[in-house]
Amino acid sequence: MEDQYVETVLGRIHLRVGGEGPAMVCWPSLLMDGTLWNAQAAYFADRFRVVLVDPPGHGGSSPLTREFSFTECAQVVVQILDALGIDRAHLLGNSWGGMIGGTFAALHPDRIDRAVLMNATASPAGLRHRLEYPMLVVTARLLGGLRGPLVGPVRDAFLGPTSKRDRPECVAFVNDLASQADVGSVRHAVTSVVPKRPDQRELFGSIKAPVLVVAGREDATFPVAESRAMADAIPGARFAVLENTAHLAALENPVEVNSLIEDFLVQ
Repeated sequence: MEDQYVETVLGRIHLRVGGEGPAMVCWPSLLMDGTLWNAQAAYFADRFRVVLVDPPGHGGSSPLTREFSFTECAQVVVQILDALGIDRAHLLGNSWGGMIGGTFAALHPDRIDRAVLMNATASPAGLRHRLEYPMLVVTARLLGGLRGPLVGPVRDAFLGPTSKRDRPECVAFVNDLASQADVGSVRHAVTSVVPKRPDQRELFGSIKAPVLVVAGREDATFPVAESRAMADAIPGARFAVLENTAHLAALENPVEVNSLIEDFLVQ
């Protein structure tokens, strides 16, 4: 994978690009960077041009200086495609990336082939998300980062009992990336993606591209019913539930995720 950078409406975006074939653009969850998709890059790079995105304010991308809209995030995807000379792409998204994958598919139907939206929602934030996540951001600013008493809540939001018990590499991955997060960027991103996220169910009803929605049985952030509601809002969307998997399916359960993606994209 080669490092590349693209200037966008939300700053300079760091990409890892490798492989040949149809384009596959991968956008991760909040607090994660493009390495969340390493197992997919390794599996698909012999048949696809894989683009791993460090989203705005995360990883090697430039820090966020303001809140943003989902429409702007979809524009970032367009600018990435334009910079790489890609006409159309498959979009793989987890959580934040899943929400943006749906936005992109709805607003830019001429640039999307198929979309795989994992551990995501099309619904606005409920009361718990509107209260808990702003408190997490405030505490992170006071502590100077996502550390100490915040490690547990972050881990619980991302990983279920199976991963916390049986997948220490997943626990280490989440702990490491969360601890590296830029607090200012986290504040803008979390505010934009969680308490202020729009109700996208009507918008997603306009999606024409084939879509696969994937939920994790152990996902405490977006339970199966919430992801199913997103699938129900998308005409013709397929829906799958992964057992023993929580909020970071691509990391926690790469073999089954790769199989689902492969079966969906080659049809």
